[in-house]
Amino acid sequence: MCGAELTSLPEGVQRVARALQDKGHPHTPVMLQDAVRTAQQAADALGIAVGQIAKSIIFRRKSDDAAVLVITSGDRRVDEKKVDAIVGKTGRADAEFVKSRTGYSIGGVSPVAHSQPPVTLIDRELFRFEEIWAAAGHPHGVFKLRPHDLERLTGAPVVDVVESAGGG
Repeated sequence: MCGAELTSLPEGVQRVARALQDKGHPHTPVMLQDAVRTAQQAADALGIAVGQIAKSIIFRRKSDDAAVLVITSGDRRVDEKKVDAIVGKTGRADAEFVKSRTGYSIGGVSPVAHSQPPVTLIDRELFRFEEIWAAAGHPHGVFKLRPHDLERLTGAPVVDVVESAGGG
């Protein structure tokens, strides 16, 4: 992707594209026709299983107000108790907190290129898939990667932070 192509993209997508390029990631963000604010919408637009969507969920750590990013499979629900056991007590993050800490609006939070580096956890359920897709900083933007790329790009640990099949 050259500089001219980058400038036609929304600012958040440009930031993600630069970060991916700087880390030698082989895939650039693509813009979809419609907004994909949910994992199901993204999966439908890409013609893939909802589990192949790497959804980025932001929590607010209570002890220091840090953003905690949990990246999990689109067909799973995060178990907040498991997250809390790893990073300390967390709470819900509202739209203003998400935007101020990540630089992205809810529905477009990328796993990379945050305005302030979050505490990041990658759920192991993503490793069921060879190929996954993540938000690229905008509700219309996504990029392709493998679960191991996510580890390399974020430096985050792979953990179990989702509810068990029977609920949590």
